Amino acid sequence: MKLAGVVVLYNPDQKVLDNISSYIDELDVLYLVDNSNVDNSKFFLNDKFEYIPLLKNTGIAHALNVGAKKALDSNYKYLLTMDQDSKFESDALKNMKNIIDNDIDKDNVGIYSPFHKTAISDPVPSELFTSPLVVMTSGNIINLDIYKCVEGFKEWMFIDCVDFEYGLNVRKHGYTIKQINTVFLDHELGDYEIKYFLNKKIFCDNHSALRRYYIVRNSFYLYDLYHDDFPDYCEAVKRQAKQSFFYATVFEKHGFKKLIYMIRGYRDYRKGKKGEYGK
Repeated sequence: MKLAGVVVLYNPDQKVLDNISSYIDELDVLYLVDNSNVDNSKFFLNDKFEYIPLLKNTGIAHALNVGAKKALDSNYKYLLTMDQDSKFESDALKNMKNIIDNDIDKDNVGIYSPFHKTAISDPVPSELFTSPLVVMTSGNIINLDIYKCVEGFKEWMFIDCVDFEYGLNVRKHGYTIKQINTVFLDHELGDYEIKYFLNKKIFCDNHSALRRYYIVRNSFYLYDLYHDDFPDYCEAVKRQAKQSFFYATVFEKHGFKKLIYMIRGYRDYRKGKKGEYGK
């Protein structure tokens, strides 16, 4: 399999290079799309690297589209999408490529995903393939023919819900998502905590106030876009967004500030405002 990759950068450090080293050998080219305000090209000196400095934060969706369009221009059919904080386990991407090559259904699969190992992962399923409704961006191999069909990642979302929207869009167009449960990606969750309220376990991801703005705003947009097609999932997304007004405010750091930003996110959703916050 010929395979290009894209990794979205934002203020990268040495650990990013360590993560890239876990999959670069299996790629023909890696597009490093940098949303930082400065040029970091001096860190990325490899014949397989194509460093693309955007010199401002244009959002995850735009950066992914930049990489996808580069891959399409170079006639690639498949693209690996990566976050800078993720890495594959040994030989995982090699195995993933082999499994895809031997999958007779591959032309109908919009996204192949690894199993994401996090601090709160569910047990690994026994089946080779499962078909989750949505998957996180990092570690996915996407079919670029299907990417064109669904018109790529929605840039007006900027960040948050970008990956879930893409997955629902793929499914709405009649394609599938396959998670490969023998391929593992180590994914950092950041500053998370587990707390308890009335004997209920609460996962606190401690996202910033700005991230909370996007999560609330885009969750309601996601509901509007896909409720008719995926009602149970969209009801759960909306319910979780509503609950975050309480949980993030009471149990997370800087709760009052987050509450203000979440209110702004809902207000901007009601106004039909999209794109980058404050623009």
